[in-house]
Amino acid sequence: MGQVDGKVAIVTGGASGIGAACAATLAREGAKVVVTDIDDAGAQAVVGKIAAAGGEAICLHQDVSIEEEWPRVIETAERRFGQLNVMMANAGIGILCKAIEMSLADWRRQTAINLDGVFLSVKYAVPAMRRAGGGSIIITSSVAGLRGSAGLAGYCATKGGVRLFAKAVAMECAAEGDGIRINTVHPGVIDTPIWTKLSSSAGRSAASGRRRILPMASCSWLPTRPAT
Repeated sequence: MGQVDGKVAIVTGGASGIGAACAATLAREGAKVVVTDIDDAGAQAVVGKIAAAGGEAICLHQDVSIEEEWPRVIETAERRFGQLNVMMANAGIGILCKAIEMSLADWRRQTAINLDGVFLSVKYAVPAMRRAGGGSIIITSSVAGLRGSAGLAGYCATKGGVRLFAKAVAMECAAEGDGIRINTVHPGVIDTPIWTKLSSSAGRSAASGRRRILPMASCSWLPTRPAT
């Protein structure tokens, strides 16, 4: 019997990197998994690998920053698998740019996905988990949510924001006695396809203030010196 045998999980940003690994691990440990992402081909590939390994999963197209998409995602999970027990709020982007050179549009885009997306994950997962009798919400923050880094001020703001947001909502759920746990995880640099694409330019971009954007998926990293 797996650690989450019989549970139902949603993994946002599940098409690659950390999200794909979390989806595969949850499925291997017995959960039925809903993989969401804007990368439909990547999400489908993850679902295919889970099925080939004997697990059960489906994929849904989702931009986590759009509230209107959330009821459909939750309703699909409950209709297909009967309940929701685990939410892995993992989707995010990273924009490498000095704070004073970042456009307000980029600031808002990053915040919409990294912070608003997490807020919406919790807002819509908690009622579903209460219907199921409890659950667990895991939010992918970053070491960038624990300390600052030059060239990543906007990213640090979002990752620090979700850390304290999780603490506050965990206290709200505890006060309700609803059996819902909320935690953040804070990875460092992870060897994923997204990081590989930027490994030769991340440090230089941060130093020069040039804007670099990681696409929505699973990004959690904190360059501390120019990559080589």
